[in-house]
Amino acid sequence: MARFPPDGACDAVNEKTPTDSSERDRQADVAVLFADVAGSTRLYELFGDVQAKRLIDECLRCMREAAVDSHGRVVKIIGDEIMCVFPDAEHAYFAATEMQVRVNELAHQPHPDSAMQPSPQSRAIRVGFHTGPVIDENGDLFGDTVNVASRMTALAKGNQIMTTGATVASLPDLLRVSTREIAALAIRGKGEAISVYEVIWQASEDLTMAITMQPNPTSFALIMPQSLRLELGERALVLDLEHPGITMGRDPQCALAVADRQASRQHARVERRRDKFFLIDQSTNGTFVAFEGEPEIMLLREEVMMRSRGRIAFGHSTVGSEETVRFSMVR
Repeated sequence: MARFPPDGACDAVNEKTPTDSSERDRQADVAVLFADVAGSTRLYELFGDVQAKRLIDECLRCMREAAVDSHGRVVKIIGDEIMCVFPDAEHAYFAATEMQVRVNELAHQPHPDSAMQPSPQSRAIRVGFHTGPVIDENGDLFGDTVNVASRMTALAKGNQIMTTGATVASLPDLLRVSTREIAALAIRGKGEAISVYEVIWQASEDLTMAITMQPNPTSFALIMPQSLRLELGERALVLDLEHPGITMGRDPQCALAVADRQASRQHARVERRRDKFFLIDQSTNGTFVAFEGEPEIMLLREEVMMRSRGRIAFGHSTVGSEETVRFSMVR
């Protein structure tokens, strides 16, 4: 395992490498990870300075603790972004997935003193990491590996983890099966396109069970496919492997067409990603979701992972609404 100096940081990520030849020669292969709070500006608009700062600080605390628990070193925290370094891709993988799980759990913890319950997506994080040689100067890191890791984070959306094909190739087989190639993208400053991969972490407990077992055929069966049943009045649809997504809205061409005048024509969609389903708002007035036993949340150009059962309303609260979509997860 690589040894790192004590915590220390400069004030910003520097894309230039030190010019001193002795520093330039001190390089080691490590994994560099960046993570930040997606849409943090929106948090300040929705909740005000005090509560938004608290929500962001909670995310940063989860990210820092996940990094340390995965044998990483926090290089610096700037605003809503954290930069960490790990001895290899495997440790960075575990840190990235653990960051997402812990922040996702935060979203389900109610804040009694809050006027509005934050939606899971409103403080989602995005993570990117990459492995390669770096230059360590006074505790800060420099070089191409740092730059590529930062750009992986910039490519990610909220609730996503992005990495490179070269990094995936260095992962153990059982971790590689939980990644998928997105595309080969041209990255600024790189002569050739880089293969970009997404790390699938949403299986959470099932994925954790699978990766802690010895590789065998039954390990992969733990990540079981699910179906999602949607009901609107007398109409019912089931999303599964063969029918992975639908659109809902006022447009008669939508799979579930609603009459509510508060609804946009293409108000929201539901799509399957691996064994999970996500509700994505694309409306003007927002999508309201009430998971059974939880406070109602509002999505505005945001998304949330579907779970258990509940109701969806378009443009206003599910409370008292005459037209809601009922949903339930089916194994």
